[in-house]
Amino acid sequence: MPLSSSRPAPGPGPGSEGAPSRPRPRRPAGAAARRRSALGLLAAATLVAAGLPAAAPLGVGDRLYPHLGNPGYDVRAYDIALTYSGRNDRPLEAVTKITARATARLKHVNLDFAHGAVRSVEIDGRPAAHVSRGEDLIVTPHRAVRAGTPLRIVVRHTSDPRPPKGGKDKDVGWLRTKDGLVMANQVDAAHRVFPGNDHPSDKALYTFRVTAPKDLTVVGNGTLVARYPGAVQVRSVVPAEPGVRQPAAAPATTTWVYRSAHPMATEVAQVSIGRSAVVRRTGPHGLPLRDVVPAADRKRLEPWLAETPGQLAWMERKVGRYPFETYGVLLAQAETGFELETQTLSLFEERLFTTGQYPRWYIKAIMVHELAHQWFGNSVSPRTWSDAWLNEAHATWYEELYAHEHSGMSMDERTRRAYSVSDRMRAEGGPPGAPKIPAPGNKTGIFRPVMYDGSALVLYALRAKIGPAAFDRLERAWVTRHRDGVAGTTDFVALASRVSGQDLGSFFRSWLYDKKTPPMPGHPDWKSHYRTPQPPARTPGAKPAGKPAPKPGAKPAGNPGGKPGAKPAGKPSGKPGVKPGGTPAHKPG
Repeated sequence: MPLSSSRPAPGPGPGSEGAPSRPRPRRPAGAAARRRSALGLLAAATLVAAGLPAAAPLGVGDRLYPHLGNPGYDVRAYDIALTYSGRNDRPLEAVTKITARATARLKHVNLDFAHGAVRSVEIDGRPAAHVSRGEDLIVTPHRAVRAGTPLRIVVRHTSDPRPPKGGKDKDVGWLRTKDGLVMANQVDAAHRVFPGNDHPSDKALYTFRVTAPKDLTVVGNGTLVARYPGAVQVRSVVPAEPGVRQPAAAPATTTWVYRSAHPMATEVAQVSIGRSAVVRRTGPHGLPLRDVVPAADRKRLEPWLAETPGQLAWMERKVGRYPFETYGVLLAQAETGFELETQTLSLFEERLFTTGQYPRWYIKAIMVHELAHQWFGNSVSPRTWSDAWLNEAHATWYEELYAHEHSGMSMDERTRRAYSVSDRMRAEGGPPGAPKIPAPGNKTGIFRPVMYDGSALVLYALRAKIGPAAFDRLERAWVTRHRDGVAGTTDFVALASRVSGQDLGSFFRSWLYDKKTPPMPGHPDWKSHYRTPQPPARTPGAKPAGKPAPKPGAKPAGNPGGKPGAKPAGKPSGKPGVKPGGTPAHKPG
């Protein structure tokens, strides 16, 4: 759902007034005159840019990330062209085309963009002045944009995969792998890859056009709609003098074009470039599946890839039809510290599957966590980042339920253990519905333990209050009603009250916003305290702490020690931090 559909159209704001609009110049006839006219426009744009001290970064008012997103327009589509040289320590040349509609009169158009050089900007076919303020690219069109009119923006820029000076690879949206690049944009890193409206409330369609050396494979969100060879370029067409070495031809390239059929938030965009194999199979209802793995490891990864069709069928039995046109997993040779639910192509560290460090039940459950996000978080995106508990509560819920049903991991036991430290989770990270503001520069700072097990406790309590049948109806209604859209906590509370026939306002206020965890319905003996030791964060090479609770009549599985129902101490779950119940929240996204 685009921005204007989810909230009233914002006014101009403090950064929307500034340079006066210029009248359209008469175009003199003749090639020389056209060149003079173009130079004049660029000079004028430079002068305007020099006089923009009033232009300022804006935002859509997100409590946690106040400068993310921009008011005054809805993005309808992105068309992003990237040229990769074959070196992931060099910037990519890029052209980002944005199709939008103005929802307010704009003298400035603010885009989120940082960590790249801007070559030029055009609005509606005309050169436009531009200046960077903070992490905003502030553009002044030739004349003010009227509310309700189409807006076409073209930005020629670089996209830099290198970390900023003194930073780390994870500080930018690109992740450098052993053989190329992948994207990891959550929460506020997409604007370090391409300019746009970097907030999940403004979803749009995407086209990626990626040119790379012909021996590399490119995969992006959605489906492949074209692939064609690039021309072999020669660095010089001037004949070499006798005795002078002739310039070599540039490497042959291939251009890959991917397009999404459903709107997508910036934070779950994905492009993978590397020496990859694309493994194809069919899922439920003939759904095309494609997994992207290091080509050399394809054979040994196949048993893991073969799990996806069954996991999809299981999720569809719980919540209904898969919401997108394709699905697959992307296994990257990079140490990320997280897994991530990039839309239609979930990102995982390859080593999760190859080191033998974790039990099979545990890895399968993490795969389901990211798969569940395709419904909860991707198809239904959060209205604000404070609503992200809805994403993680549901993904954690189905992760736990899958482990419970398929591996005998007691869901009640894990929930009890999480409840026992839930007051501390709230003290450290805030309550689920109002997480503490992240530290500056920490792009995943809101993903503390309370976002995972702490939020899943809310669903456990809700199911106990309204009953399993009403809970199941609510889950299906939520992903159906808000498919391809944006929704928040208020929407969920209203729908849960309607489906259950109960007024749940007071229930959710306590569970989402109280400093202390409310009593768990049906479990008056459960207590939350600070004495339960918090498990250590994952370290490379650590052994998981948990093993499945034995099924009735079954022999112990022989996994590394730990109490029945505990999860491994080293869960690679997509955000940093430690989860209760034996699971570090190296978040499953």
